[in-house]
Amino acid sequence: MPNLVELIKKAAIEAVDTSKPTAVVFGTVVSTSPLKISVEQKLTLTEEFLILTKNVMDYQTQISFDNPSIKQVFTTWNMSEISESTPSKLSFKESIEHDVTIYNALQKDETVILIRLQGGQKYIVLDKVVM
Repeated sequence: MPNLVELIKKAAIEAVDTSKPTAVVFGTVVSTSPLKISVEQKLTLTEEFLILTKNVMDYQTQISFDNPSIKQVFTTWNMSEISESTPSKLSFKESIEHDVTIYNALQKDETVILIRLQGGQKYIVLDKVVM
């Protein structure tokens, strides 16, 4: 006959398992359009169950060269018409701002880190795993 302590431990573990607390899991991108991520080989998550972060999406941002410490850039020119390449200094006299696109969208077969939200209905796709 099991003792009382063992029964309490078992009941506590079952209560935690059924509440599906937050957990970190790994998944693999199966498809990008529509987005599908396979988790633990038995569960495939579709877009309605996923919350994407900027780390796994294409997005636009703005860059600028207005910091005085980076206004002078050293580079080496390599032009076929010139027999030698010499270091050259470029100087920006004014602030330069430019829109850029960061291409971070998920690709098929990439491994991702997900956080399963309490209840297990939604998953935050936190980042890509780099191997």
